[in-house]
Amino acid sequence: MRIPTQVSPLALLPLYLGAALALAPFTPAAAALAGGALLGLTLGNPLVSRTRAWSQQLLPLAVVGLGADMNLRAVARAGLHGLGITALSLVLVLALGWWLARLLKVERDAGLLIAVGTAICGGSAIAAVAPVLRAREQEVSVALATVFLLNAAALVIFPPLGHLSHLSQDAFGLWAALAIHDTSSVVGAGLAFGPRALEVATTVKLARALWIVPLTLVIGWWVGRRGDAAPDAPPMKKPWFIAGFLLMAALVTYLPALQAPGHLVAVAARRVLVLTLFLIGAGLSREALRSVGFRPFLQGLLLWVLVGILGLGAVKVGLLTVG
Repeated sequence: MRIPTQVSPLALLPLYLGAALALAPFTPAAAALAGGALLGLTLGNPLVSRTRAWSQQLLPLAVVGLGADMNLRAVARAGLHGLGITALSLVLVLALGWWLARLLKVERDAGLLIAVGTAICGGSAIAAVAPVLRAREQEVSVALATVFLLNAAALVIFPPLGHLSHLSQDAFGLWAALAIHDTSSVVGAGLAFGPRALEVATTVKLARALWIVPLTLVIGWWVGRRGDAAPDAPPMKKPWFIAGFLLMAALVTYLPALQAPGHLVAVAARRVLVLTLFLIGAGLSREALRSVGFRPFLQGLLLWVLVGILGLGAVKVGLLTVG
């Protein structure tokens, strides 16, 4: 790794020390994310562009590695069980997000990006939809910053709320997958709650993430209908890590001899995930906080709270269950 000449080794020490602690087996995911955010907001991150790039590269690799400790049959059940309920929930969240954006007078594309990020998988969905939507850079930044702040809160808040609500590990994993934006925070919250919660949260969230593809196609069609889509809009980013996760799960499911080494791979992947959360936190800056703005953040917050309450109620009464 080449370090910029203008950055002193002393300035890099807190970043490297924090990364090393994130890899330690005793460091929980929430502490890693909070420590990274504290570093970014106080001392500053001298390699912010690089740590953001690293986190984007490490997160999908960690998700693929988690597949080595999963059962493909469980993943298939998560994707097929309640297919109609999943589609209905996505439509409901998008409708609520659109209504809140209109109510709060949030710019159209920024409001839609926040709704899409809440409905499916946070930053990944925003990144996939933004080129098709032809959103301005500022609108994308506002949506991503809003989702990031709520993700950071969810990672800390959800596990204690799950215990207070007396949720089982299955129920918590399902609730986390429905109500937390990004895959990273869903997996982190599941990891903090328990091993079964981690399995359920990961499989359900990845099954929901598959909806990025049809939703992006629908939005692309809508943009074309409204007549202001640029012909040279960049292509959407393909969620290749979903295929990698499924492949790893298939290997350990149908080749029992790989289950023991697969477990070791998954253990390493969990530590890589915690490191990724630290790097995500270290990418936060005061400028990013200021860029969120009040009305878009209020839209994202209200939508997140509504989805969380409705999801918790549905899980508690048994309307939503793990198949």
